[in-house]
Amino acid sequence: MNNVTVPDPRTAAALAARSRSAEAAVGRVHDAVARLRHERAPISVAAVACRANVSRTFLYTNPQARAAVSAAMADTGERQNQILDGQDAEHEATWRERELNAEDALKTAHAEILAQRTRIGELLGQIRSLEAEWAEESIQRITTENTTLRQRVRQMTADNRVLDERLKAARSNVRFQDRRIADLEARLTDPAPAT
Repeated sequence: MNNVTVPDPRTAAALAARSRSAEAAVGRVHDAVARLRHERAPISVAAVACRANVSRTFLYTNPQARAAVSAAMADTGERQNQILDGQDAEHEATWRERELNAEDALKTAHAEILAQRTRIGELLGQIRSLEAEWAEESIQRITTENTTLRQRVRQMTADNRVLDERLKAARSNVRFQDRRIADLEARLTDPAPAT
């Protein structure tokens, strides 16, 4: 039996929206670079980010945006090193913060699931010990509460899985960023000869 993970439609829709948003932002970056060239204004990461209404982080992380800004800075005689200033610390802090947030959320979810399971156990114990003394209405009320709590446990378990996946994704992103930073450092220390 194959275990094939079917992506959640909401996740797919969110990824598509994120992709469209990134494409629109790259378009704004190209427009901002063109305007700065036309105005003969100095081209810098800060200037492009301000004109394109994007964050500096976006300019660093999006390959198309970074390439556009790097090319524009090289064309205007700006040093290419300016685009990389502060990138290492900023990226590492951002990804590490996301990873820590995901871990905290995961711990909170585990604690909530444990508390709900404990509460379910207590309620089941009460039902068994007092079942003979309760009226039919009380039994139905407790049964309904029990069902509700079980649904909450299932929801918390699902949320726990989602948070676990996010944590894995954050860790993967940190590893990717570390490799990327190492590659950029290698490029800085060993620049390609000009042709």
